[in-house]
Amino acid sequence: MTWAGWEACQTNQAGCLNNVALIAPLPLDFLRELRIKTLRKIMERSIFKLLYGVLSIGLVLFVTGCGEDPRYSGNTQYVGGVYGGQQGGGGPPRDTVSYWDGDHASGSPSIKISLGEQRAYFYKGGVLVGVSQLSTGREGLNTPAGNYKIIQKDKDHASSLFGDYVDSSGKVVVANIEIKKDPKPPGTHFQGTPMPYFMRIVSGTGLHAGYLPGYPASHGCIRMPEFMAENFFRSVSVGTPVTITN
Repeated sequence: MTWAGWEACQTNQAGCLNNVALIAPLPLDFLRELRIKTLRKIMERSIFKLLYGVLSIGLVLFVTGCGEDPRYSGNTQYVGGVYGGQQGGGGPPRDTVSYWDGDHASGSPSIKISLGEQRAYFYKGGVLVGVSQLSTGREGLNTPAGNYKIIQKDKDHASSLFGDYVDSSGKVVVANIEIKKDPKPPGTHFQGTPMPYFMRIVSGTGLHAGYLPGYPASHGCIRMPEFMAENFFRSVSVGTPVTITN
């Protein structure tokens, strides 16, 4: 049998392989090479089938894993440019994450914050009842990870460290200052950045309503959309546990 004849009978590899010796007395090296080629083709086809199956399963898992929770599909707006920071271009991104379903839930409250996801998860009795988009501390002013508790609540809080220097009429003379570093111009006074629904967890760090540009941008605090900050504020008390992870 010639190589061309051998290639022509690949649809019946086992038959060809078993009957080669009956067709003609072929050299041993030829038969060995023939078997190696056949086994290689069989292995290639097997590997292809295996990879195809793995990719098919992966695609199914990807599609089902990316299914959107209907509770995330609202069109709530980020608090853009209201509590510090300016809107730029087309304004802040749309908030398709934040929702609240905890008004009629019972049980002890707790909060879990993921810095990597930029989200806060609110639980009552261990049941998830709310998720909020966040803007936490930027690089160099990172929000600290750890286990904390709410130690203070102040609905109309204002920062004692960051804000603006304003004149007697309230006009901003120097914006976005840090009182410890930026000298005060004559005839001005410090006006702290508003932090509505402030929930302090440690030192100068807390959760509050604020500007959300879509990435970590604060001085270390945890900014939330105003309606989410209000819901969290109403549902926590001093002592409520807050866990922050990376």
